[in-house]
Amino acid sequence: MRLRLSNLYYLNHHDRRILLVLLTVAVVALALMFVVGGRDDTSEIAHSIETSAASEKLGATADSGTSTPQYYAQPERPVERFTFDPNTADSTQLLRLGLQSWQVRNIYKYRAAGGIYRTKEDFAKLYGLTVKQYRELEPFIQISSDYLPATTLIKEEKTTYERDTLRHPQKITEGETIDLNAGDTTIYRKVPGIGSYYARKIMDYGNKLGGYVSIDQLDEIANFPQEAKKFFALPSGNVRQLHINHLSLNELKQHPYISYAQAKAIIDYRRLYGDIHSLQELSLLPAFSHQAIIRLEPYISYN
Repeated sequence: MRLRLSNLYYLNHHDRRILLVLLTVAVVALALMFVVGGRDDTSEIAHSIETSAASEKLGATADSGTSTPQYYAQPERPVERFTFDPNTADSTQLLRLGLQSWQVRNIYKYRAAGGIYRTKEDFAKLYGLTVKQYRELEPFIQISSDYLPATTLIKEEKTTYERDTLRHPQKITEGETIDLNAGDTTIYRKVPGIGSYYARKIMDYGNKLGGYVSIDQLDEIANFPQEAKKFFALPSGNVRQLHINHLSLNELKQHPYISYAQAKAIIDYRRLYGDIHSLQELSLLPAFSHQAIIRLEPYISYN
């Protein structure tokens, strides 16, 4: 039911009075709320204006180059340089050297865990330490001898070892020579470039030949080092000879210069013509070339 002003005339005098009182109270209440709220807003606005003005003033002061900062700045510590031992330096000394607080804490943790800086390079492993910082600090790092390994106290005994001439014979020098028919691997190993392998090859091949009659026979050994030949000599040409008229086929073909075909040709010739008096008698046989006869001649005996 909507209330109209015309309806007020139909109310009695008592009801109209009550209604007017209520309306008056409502109007007063609204007025008070407006007044109080307006003061708060005004205060807030004024406070905001004052804050803005203060900020602008602070900014203007900073722009003008004055020393008043806008925020708190921690003063920088002056860096000093002095001799220190990272194993014993305290936090004050480490901070004076320009290290950060967290780096100092890491050093303390490392030492508390039993870590020791034994060399300057160990200190370079400090986390966060730059190359520039380390190079500046390196001349001032001095590690006490107390932190060196205890094994440094033990003096090493110097032992003089005599050269084992059997295993490592002394090499001969330029101009010196040895007998190629010496038949001793220890002597052969005195030659520069000759080790155990070629010393054994020289001896074995010489035994098969019955002795060397020429230095160039060393070329018949596979991959023999040519520079070693100048250190050999043949002071005596005595070799072990083959009795060509008495040896069997198997005995003849054991010599490096006699093949199976040549040994068989010798046996057949002896059976047909008797004893051989010169290898030239075999020159007509296909198995014997002129070169084969020449190199075999020093090793043949006809008795």
